[in-house]
Amino acid sequence: MPSRVAVISDVHANWHALEPVLAAIDAEKPDELWCLGDLVGYGPRPNPCCAAVRKRAALCLAGNHDLGVLGRLDLAEFAPDAEASASWTRSVLGADARTFLESLSPTARRDGVELFHASPRDPVWDYVLSAEAAVAAFELTEEPLVIVGHSHVPLALAEVDGSLAGGVAPEGTEAELGTDARLILNPGSVGQPRDGDPRAAWLLLDFGAGRASFRRVAYPVERTQHEIRERGLPDALAERLARGV
Repeated sequence: MPSRVAVISDVHANWHALEPVLAAIDAEKPDELWCLGDLVGYGPRPNPCCAAVRKRAALCLAGNHDLGVLGRLDLAEFAPDAEASASWTRSVLGADARTFLESLSPTARRDGVELFHASPRDPVWDYVLSAEAAVAAFELTEEPLVIVGHSHVPLALAEVDGSLAGGVAPEGTEAELGTDARLILNPGSVGQPRDGDPRAAWLLLDFGAGRASFRRVAYPVERTQHEIRERGLPDALAERLARGV
């Protein structure tokens, strides 16, 4: 098991967000990078995002947008803007990016850690955003640490003696690893944050120090907005980036 791991999720083809996050990760020199999926969808630069994660990540999951672009999910299940962006992504996705996405699964396991794109209850679609969903996630897993993505909201939730504690994890939040408490952590989204903070989010796990640290990185939102509009993608996908919603 690596001592220090950087965790990212929900890149959503936002290269201008991913690039500075990878630079921040490089500065920390973790042993591994883990990605929880949704490399594509919504954003304008799917191919460089897939190439960078393929090169750097020791572990990568498939998200619902990845599966939709590959044709493994019916795009009718997606919201209209997501469906439009997925259809566009299909038309521009390169062969190498497609091959990489096709190799991925929505779940994975490491020593002491269970990982899901969405949740243990439904690894593709379910959101861990309520107490009920968190309790179900703890009940359906057994490892001390459960890591999820999909909601685009950074979370640190703990279960101690059957009680649930924690919630949204803004920049600077730290959670203790290696204690009697079981944890559910969500790193938040690199490419489309939804917690009111437009900066790209990621998570650093330091198993040696017993600490998980939630990080944010500013990026040139306007450059991604311009590229979304330039490609004729739904304008709402550009607007929401500036507000982190």
